[in-house]
Amino acid sequence: MSRATTGGRRPVRRLLAASLGGLIGVAAVAAPAGADVGDVTVHPITTTAGTLPAGITTGPDGALWFAGSGAGRIGRVSAAGEVTDFPASGPDSLPLDITAGPDRALWFTEGRANRIGRLTTSGRLTEFRVPTPDGFPAGIAAGPDGALWFTEQHADRIGRITTSGRVTEYPVPTPDAAVRSIAAGADGALWFTEPAGGRIGRIGVDGRITEFGLPPGGAFPDAIVAGPGGMWFTMSGPHPIGRIDSSGHVTGFRPPDPDSVPAGIAPGPDGRVWYADQAGRIGRIDAGGAITSFPVPDGGDAVPFRLTAGPDGGVWFTELLGNAVGRVRAVPR
Repeated sequence: MSRATTGGRRPVRRLLAASLGGLIGVAAVAAPAGADVGDVTVHPITTTAGTLPAGITTGPDGALWFAGSGAGRIGRVSAAGEVTDFPASGPDSLPLDITAGPDRALWFTEGRANRIGRLTTSGRLTEFRVPTPDGFPAGIAAGPDGALWFTEQHADRIGRITTSGRVTEYPVPTPDAAVRSIAAGADGALWFTEPAGGRIGRIGVDGRITEFGLPPGGAFPDAIVAGPGGMWFTMSGPHPIGRIDSSGHVTGFRPPDPDSVPAGIAPGPDGRVWYADQAGRIGRIDAGGAITSFPVPDGGDAVPFRLTAGPDGGVWFTELLGNAVGRVRAVPR
């Protein structure tokens, strides 16, 4: 179903800690005149109430798969919007993030269950325990070495799991960093965020870790992804979209909407970087910092949270509190 994109917007529930301070990098760059508008479609999750969809990815079957954090389920949305879902290890297992693996299966984290799950497109589930008790796996990404890499938010570790289930863990140097999201970079390493530590980390496939501190005004980095010129990430502060290059230099960008609270971030099918704004928008930013934002119907209440490029040329996103999955496509004005 489609929702209109006009009307009022209530204050968003801020899911990230806010930290205001000095400026980072450049100021906002306005979108050019005649910029695209967003064609938005929202598909309610009708299979399970209170799903709280979090991470989302494109699967090997051409569908979109998401982590149902509130219901302990993994959902599937076809390009036409048909929703099905499958149970994880339990209703309170807290699936958080999901990615397509090199073995044509979906791999996901279960924070509360302290497990990494593997689900085939037909619904067959296999699970692997994280060795460190209460590690709380949060983010997960496919690595360049044919393994899956994940963060352990409570244990301050980066984990690596082979497709056969063998796990290796690497401690993060900064204590109490609360490592969260992870993504493969163009340099053959994995990059991750440390919200409580205020740092961006890099781990090579050999396990060697380097950390980069954020400039004044940047704090609580959340999601991260590879994009033009480096790794792009979201954070709190006056410039909540950041880009870090291989040397650790950070450039910050400020969305034109003053109430913007970026959360998820992903490369789009158009070569630009897209982000989910919890205030009720999906934004798009190019390498030079020009931003266009597209309102999501009832978005301030629904809370757009994570997103991914879809196989249909659109960008798909989860609505954390809206119990829905949406799709946005930029069209000429």
